[in-house]
Amino acid sequence: MSFFARAQAFPAASARNMALLVQLRWMAVVGQLLTIALVSQVMGIGLPLPQLVAVPALLVVINIATHVLGAKRERYSDRELIGALMLDVAALTWQLYLSGGTTNPFTFLFLLQIAIGAIMLPPSRSWIVAAAAIVAGTLLSFRHVPLQLPPLLQADPLRLYLAGSYVCFCLIAVLTVFFVISIDRNRRQSDAALAQLRQHAAEEDHIVRMGLLASGAAHELGTPMATMSVLVRDWFNHPAVLPQPDLIEEMHEMETELQRCKSIVSGILLSAGEARGENPALTTAATFVRDFAAEWHARSGGAVQLTDRITQDAAIVSDPALRQVIGNVIDNALEVSPAHVEVIADIDAGMLVLTFVDQGPGFAAEVIARIGRPYVSTKGRAGGGLGLFLVFNVVRKLGGEVTVRNRDGRGAAVRLAIPLAAMRARGVAA
Repeated sequence: MSFFARAQAFPAASARNMALLVQLRWMAVVGQLLTIALVSQVMGIGLPLPQLVAVPALLVVINIATHVLGAKRERYSDRELIGALMLDVAALTWQLYLSGGTTNPFTFLFLLQIAIGAIMLPPSRSWIVAAAAIVAGTLLSFRHVPLQLPPLLQADPLRLYLAGSYVCFCLIAVLTVFFVISIDRNRRQSDAALAQLRQHAAEEDHIVRMGLLASGAAHELGTPMATMSVLVRDWFNHPAVLPQPDLIEEMHEMETELQRCKSIVSGILLSAGEARGENPALTTAATFVRDFAAEWHARSGGAVQLTDRITQDAAIVSDPALRQVIGNVIDNALEVSPAHVEVIADIDAGMLVLTFVDQGPGFAAEVIARIGRPYVSTKGRAGGGLGLFLVFNVVRKLGGEVTVRNRDGRGAAVRLAIPLAAMRARGVAA
């Protein structure tokens, strides 16, 4: 899963526009039913009620179907938006045809639909809505069902038309303001999403440069470490070393540390896509968590403690990059809380959730506000803050999220939530 899928904090503009059309349609349904009831029951104007009420009922069915079928839709095409607008034009045309045609002052509602089409659609497509509204208005001038006015209103039909025009004017004014405000909110959300994507692209470029530097350094370190390994093995058989057990023990420790350095170099090369790295190992989430927790428990002298809450295990691939960023989190926690760091592991809603709790002083408020950006650090040294920056970007690339908070008592908690599906997908690619 690409990190851009998580980077977009808002749905696509077309999805928000479709939701806005559905919302306006609900308002139209309520307004139409109230108007039909007022005109027929209070004013006594004869209307073909079954045919008129059928239109709001059809719009209700369409709205429900749009909500159900489009619940997981991320975007809509211009053709689908045009279809939704043309449906509204057709519904208004049918209702005006049954209620006096262009003698009905609510004919001006076509202007609202033309404005919506001009704002939502590209210029070439918005003319289609305008042309459809013009054709509908022209036909309604010649073909419509006349209103059956009561004797009291037949004496002064112009007064009725002016009253209806005033109501239509107020309705168009309210709906226009509502629509423009909603469109402006959509635009601001799109601008925020675009700014977020640009920031992530800049961070991705920063990570690429760091990866190139790390890969180059790993290549340069590989050869001298291999030479040192050969020399250490030769010293084991040297006549001057054999009679000195203390020196042999120190050389064993040196060999162990060299092997650890070679493993780190292989992990860097593997994360950079180099063939020298060992293949990722198939494992399970529980085993993956227990392995790195046991490693850090030994390295920290027992300070790192695991609280395993995983009840239903899942098959994953052990990802060196993920192990590295987890190591960054634990290492940072140990710097401020060398006596105790708790790792809480759980699987919830298809996510591997790892929470790292320390007993340090916590994060400053200004650091939490900018956490995850490069060179944001509480350590006050030049070049600091890259550890959590890498953590945020690697987890985000997996489709997960990182949250950082201070605890109520003392210390901080860093929570990594990583989709198990993404970890399996990376294993298939590997």
